[in-house]
Amino acid sequence: MTDRHHLLVYGGTFAAVGDRGDISGVRGSGSPEGLFVRDARHLSRWQLTVDGAVPETLTPVADGDTARCVLVPRGGRTEPPSCTLFREQAVGDSSFVESLRVVSNRPTATTVRLAVTVDADFTDQFELRSDHRTYAKGGVVRRRQVLDDGVEFTYRRGEWRSVTTVTAEPAPDGVEETGTGARRLVWTLELEPHGSVELTLRVMARPHGEKRALRVPRSPAAVTEQVIAQEGEFVEGVAFPTGWPELAAACARGLADLASLQVQASGPDGEELRVPAAGAPWFLTLLGRDALLTSLFALPYRPGPTRATLLALAAAQAKEVGPESVSQPGKIVHEVRHGELAHFGQVPYGRYYGSVDATPLFLVVLGAYVEQTGDAALARRLEPNARAAIGWMLDHGGLTSRGYLVYRADQGGLANQNWKDSPGAICSADGTRAGGPVMAAGAQGYAYDALRRTAWVARTVWDDDTYAALLEQAAADLRDRFQRDFWMREQSFPALALDGEGRQVDALASDAGHLLWSGLLDKEYGEVVGRRLLEPDFFSGWGVRTLAAGQPAYHPLSYHRGSVWPHDNALITLGLARYGLHDEARTVAHALVDAATATGHRLPEVLAGYGRDTHAEPVPYPHACVRESRSAAAPLALLTAVGGA
Repeated sequence: MTDRHHLLVYGGTFAAVGDRGDISGVRGSGSPEGLFVRDARHLSRWQLTVDGAVPETLTPVADGDTARCVLVPRGGRTEPPSCTLFREQAVGDSSFVESLRVVSNRPTATTVRLAVTVDADFTDQFELRSDHRTYAKGGVVRRRQVLDDGVEFTYRRGEWRSVTTVTAEPAPDGVEETGTGARRLVWTLELEPHGSVELTLRVMARPHGEKRALRVPRSPAAVTEQVIAQEGEFVEGVAFPTGWPELAAACARGLADLASLQVQASGPDGEELRVPAAGAPWFLTLLGRDALLTSLFALPYRPGPTRATLLALAAAQAKEVGPESVSQPGKIVHEVRHGELAHFGQVPYGRYYGSVDATPLFLVVLGAYVEQTGDAALARRLEPNARAAIGWMLDHGGLTSRGYLVYRADQGGLANQNWKDSPGAICSADGTRAGGPVMAAGAQGYAYDALRRTAWVARTVWDDDTYAALLEQAAADLRDRFQRDFWMREQSFPALALDGEGRQVDALASDAGHLLWSGLLDKEYGEVVGRRLLEPDFFSGWGVRTLAAGQPAYHPLSYHRGSVWPHDNALITLGLARYGLHDEARTVAHALVDAATATGHRLPEVLAGYGRDTHAEPVPYPHACVRESRSAAAPLALLTAVGGA
């Protein structure tokens, strides 16, 4: 049986360990195993042996914020194991800590030789992805220094320098070379009859550029205390529905996950902020679209992350044209990375602007935040950023020249730059990919809402009626154009996109539900679309599929062509409620809550598109982020849409 990976997450740090709490360092497993900070792997091996052999697992690691397992040396019925090992692990801020208790099972004194093999390869996360790309890394210098209580690994490439320090209490009796670059910490433990010995191992990761004074938690229990306190801050004061305990549990679980997914960012004046990361393991960083939608879902209950997200994205807003990063003045960043490959320009994602929809969503969320909180001061502070974002939509974004927001495939980055950003996601019903500049339907809805909300802010906060009127007229014109150009009369449904020739990309897709959320469709069209999304080819019983079944392009295990995304369904539910389709909204909400209940009240990034009529449990999507901020916040959006019904 393949060793599963278990994810431990704390802010911008995560660890993926196996059932025994080990990190094998094997590449090509499809999951980034190890301890990661700022896109770099600071532990690539962490393997426990007892008397020279890998112990057997009595109780494997279970999902949770702390990894706990019970192990024994290999034995048999006639020779029971000499000892039992109780292993507990947790991650803190740029750190990893393990408590290991060894308990003798014998009535006489026992000697046990314990060893932990450790290594830090400092591999960039992009090198671990299964896209078969390789990256030249010249002039690398690696050092391993034995300490009195452990070992330190150093990685240097030019000005880039990263360090991982491993210490133990009590100190190991020795640190051995392995011939592979890894080091083996060894202890010879003398156990009294039925006695026990406890060891604590601590790992401090110091990524390049880290200037903070960091401390490793004293124990996994100390991390648990910190996590509970953070989760309490997020959950405290939120009124959960008493008549729908399953939704209440999903909301509580989601808020707790959001607490652990907060990462560092900087505001326009350099102020330190905490913003929602997109998700673990692959996207534990700021992604504009993801942070904005997460913040929007949480806004009625936790407005703090929304304010922080707006400030962080304003600070990263593009000021010039940059072909490699796809930046243009006024554009809101899509992705921010801190790793070695981004630093040296070997991947474009240090600050990458390949998103057609982050910019209008920035304006949508700013308007919603001001309306919800009355924080006019923030609206005035971000007025230059908001006007620049409007300028991008009208100019580089394409609203003036093409009539719609447009994106072009980026050869070095993303081919598709709307929320369905995988290759081939924007396609016709037969699977043919859209060619040329693409005008995705959902982005036009966001643009419409952005124009209207910014007009409201301009009129009520900036005292600029002329600007507000211009934006309102632009929104009205966009609405008229859209319903003329995107509406497919035979299907009574909007096209997924227009291609470079202005032809309709005719796949029936869930993006139509985003048009309900943004209010782009006339009421008559909106009601038709809303009811269509609940028909069996779209609705799986666990949610609305990204692509309706029965089309040649459909696949239940495709990332964007047949799967079920919780955040997508949250937007759909909000849209159904907006158009007065409350029964349909409740149907989708109940389906998502049932899916969450079946998975420990936690919604994953995405589910497979298999129907509930043939599969009594939701089928996982094999490569989904286990913790994803938009999915964590989705139950809050359901609560907003349907209340406790």
